[in-house]
Amino acid sequence: MKTLTLHGNWIILIIFVYGTNGDCGCNKLERDATVVEEPDQVCQRQARNTNKHYRDYYADVEVEPEIEGMSLIPGGSVHIGTDIPHFQADRESPERLVKLKDFYLDKHEVSNAKFEEFVSATKYTTEAERFGDSFLFKTLLSAAEQKRLEDYRVASAPWWYKVSGVGWRNPNGVDSSLNGLEQHPVVHVSWRDAVAYCTWAGKRLPSEAEWEAACRGGKQRKLFPWGNKLMPKDQHWLNIWQGDFPDGNTADDGYEGTCPVDRYRQNVYDLYNMVGNVWEWTADLWDTSDVSESPNRVKKGGSYLCHKSYCFRYRCAARSQNTEDSSAGNLGFRCAKDA
Repeated sequence: MKTLTLHGNWIILIIFVYGTNGDCGCNKLERDATVVEEPDQVCQRQARNTNKHYRDYYADVEVEPEIEGMSLIPGGSVHIGTDIPHFQADRESPERLVKLKDFYLDKHEVSNAKFEEFVSATKYTTEAERFGDSFLFKTLLSAAEQKRLEDYRVASAPWWYKVSGVGWRNPNGVDSSLNGLEQHPVVHVSWRDAVAYCTWAGKRLPSEAEWEAACRGGKQRKLFPWGNKLMPKDQHWLNIWQGDFPDGNTADDGYEGTCPVDRYRQNVYDLYNMVGNVWEWTADLWDTSDVSESPNRVKKGGSYLCHKSYCFRYRCAARSQNTEDSSAGNLGFRCAKDA
């Protein structure tokens, strides 16, 4: 065990514990953390008529106007959660019926290019920039950097490093940039950063129920936005970890890190990367009674670091949490809007 002091009076203890509870450690990336996851077709109806849009199936009722870059998600009574939870501690169960109004949801995660427009217009500074650090996964660090930063690992997930100087502008390391990543999802953004962007854009974060209803794409009790089979027709439908976690990503899907926000269309609502790629903030508190300064907020969707053997959270019903001020290289967001 080693001890160090960070951020004033915080005392950080390093305990090298890997654990076996199926957790990639994403929910440990907090500012006050101890430092050292026959096929169902997505477009069956559209395949029969390629000129149809999912909105056309509601042609008998009056629908709201289209908004560029957003999908109209029909409201109604929707099942969320599951009675077959994979992680009891995540409170995936029980399944419950909720009633939602129609709402809009961004088709894509907010990209670096979109976030740069926001920052240019508002001169906004993210929390990671103000704190001066954020969390990076080990594969983004050289062996020498990992050795130098070994005392800055998350205790229960030592593949995560708190790295000074990392932020949304240089998401993959201090010397990295956004060149070639303009259409990848913005990362190293806290819940408060996401709320600031949404407010500027005239939008808001989706509730967990809205996010999950959109993820399901009108289907009931399916694991993924398109159905229950991970790879219909042996094709990749999302960006997750292939190989042995945390040291052997074979990148069979073509991506060792994030992929472009428009890479994987996943359901009939015309939504991309709802599962995989990066975790997405929602508006909801993890614990509605939490009145702390930086409470935990629900995040959904899993990320490119998830694998079934360790972090099977790239399911519609899966959920996790981080504190409002947390940021990491696999955590982003998309916006919603009232219809």
